[in-house]
Amino acid sequence: MRAMLTARRQTLQVLVSKVAIGGAAPIAVQSMTNTDTADVEATVTQVRALARAGSELVRITVNSAEAAAAVPLIRDRLHAAGITVPLIGDFHFNGHKLLREYPDCATALDKYRINPGNVGRGAKRDSQFAEMIEIACRLDKPVRIGVNWGSLDQELLARLMDENNALPVPASAQTVMREAIVRSALDSAELAVGVGLPRDRIILSAKVSGVQDLLAVYRNLAARCDYPLHLGLTEAGMGSKGIVASTAGIGVLLADGIGDTIRVSLTPEPGGDRTQEVIVAQEILQTMGLRAFLPMVVACPGCGRTTSTYFQELAQRIQSHIRHRMPQWAKDYTGVEEMTVAVMGCVVNGPGESRHASIGISLPGTGERPVAPVYEDGEKTVTLKGERIAEEFQELLERYIERTYPRRAPQGVQP
Repeated sequence: MRAMLTARRQTLQVLVSKVAIGGAAPIAVQSMTNTDTADVEATVTQVRALARAGSELVRITVNSAEAAAAVPLIRDRLHAAGITVPLIGDFHFNGHKLLREYPDCATALDKYRINPGNVGRGAKRDSQFAEMIEIACRLDKPVRIGVNWGSLDQELLARLMDENNALPVPASAQTVMREAIVRSALDSAELAVGVGLPRDRIILSAKVSGVQDLLAVYRNLAARCDYPLHLGLTEAGMGSKGIVASTAGIGVLLADGIGDTIRVSLTPEPGGDRTQEVIVAQEILQTMGLRAFLPMVVACPGCGRTTSTYFQELAQRIQSHIRHRMPQWAKDYTGVEEMTVAVMGCVVNGPGESRHASIGISLPGTGERPVAPVYEDGEKTVTLKGERIAEEFQELLERYIERTYPRRAPQGVQP
């Protein structure tokens, strides 16, 4: 599958703490907290959960004096817990003031996100934007210039609309809007460079909420600059709608070779788990063959041959077991994320699919003999039956990993 994807375009490389973005670096997964940043305990807890789920960068809102004062405390608590995921400060409206008045916050953050559409109006816009960039220069912090069509610079948009209306054959309003988004990002980047921020400290994003707009804007932006690009739909939505829309937009751009970091901006269910957006982002990258995060579970959808739900329950149980165990496996073994596990429901495709997997089990369909053959690296190794098939298969999975993947040397010990 990897060979089918368009080669990634060449971009500058930006270093955010120890995470490389752009160039030949792997496409990184980013997420954002939805806690009140002034609530240190809640924010630390959520950042830890996001980092454990696999988020490689985490953005936090810095919108008030209380939030800015909390940032160094959050950073210290995370470091004390061994969590070193880079923290990105998300600034709107008053970012210049907060960075100036809370220098410990400015220092503790690993990166700033600045929205050029709301840093100020009129003459204040450029000066307040420049003040934030000057602080970034002084502290050697990278900056994401993040345009969002919900908060687009209205003066720029009005000017482009006026210019368009004066043309003999004006473009559509949608085309002008898309151009305004791209121009806002590019013009702001050049202003930052003019202030003194090195080009290799800049990342751009241009967020919209429609898939076709996303494709058009990012293709245009990618053709006109070599800055690393952060991908994602803004306001993607809830549940399956948000997942499908984000996957459609991000996936097509990645196949075009566009994108250096991604975020899946899902609206969680009330009380829902924020880490779902990390899982979906990882699965987009993994199913496209761009990165490997977890062993992949292959499971059939079921049909009239599988009227029992047992194989569905087993597939879910194995998937949960893998996600629970993966942090420890990743510490102990090299390459386990490349493993594939098949959990199949009947004799039609079960044995064949199981043979193609690293390890697979073919459960009996309706009317079939109540036995479940297990295959490892293409060879049948054992047949399970009885009430403990799930437990026994998990034990076989653990032994397969121990036997197949090299153990990592303990930290601080040279292999």
